[in-house]
Amino acid sequence: NIKGSRSIIFSVVRYGNVMGSRGSVIPFFLSKKDGEELTITDSRMTRFNITLNEAVDLVIFALENATGGEIFVPKLPSYKITDLAKASAPKCKIRYIGIRPGEKLHEEMVTLPESINTYETKKYYIILPSIQFFATNTNLKNSIKKLGAKKVKNEFSYSSGNNKHFLKVNELKKLIDLNILSNGNYTK
Repeated sequence: NIKGSRSIIFSVVRYGNVMGSRGSVIPFFLSKKDGEELTITDSRMTRFNITLNEAVDLVIFALENATGGEIFVPKLPSYKITDLAKASAPKCKIRYIGIRPGEKLHEEMVTLPESINTYETKKYYIILPSIQFFATNTNLKNSIKKLGAKKVKNEFSYSSGNNKHFLKVNELKKLIDLNILSNGNYTK
């Protein structure tokens, strides 16, 4: 037992790249905005969008509601990588270079097999542990009930490609301005 006799709770938050962070492509796109060529691996590629504030809110929600073993997933909008390029560097030409080994067309935050153990609230999905532990964990059951979480349909998946909420170019421009350009998170 990894926790021993200590009262430690292990839970996970799952989200994609934080907008404007080191793992984000946005600073790279912005650095090319004066008309240089942008390389994109595939025109079909989509990603989830999360701001730093949304990521912090998710972590706080998980800290306040975790009972142990859950995976917390935020409900986020998606964008097409081509729309992000247009929002970040509208003067640039795009050259498609082909998908790289291991790269995914779409981010998947709740998989089909996980749907069996997934509940949803207004803002989050909560994936419960798939081990027998849940059947006897009254804290976990009470937490799901307290949050008013509802079971998702089996065969559900949550992917940036099948998301119902896609950001448009003008919405992405506003988010880039608000979360990256206007707060000093970007230097050329």
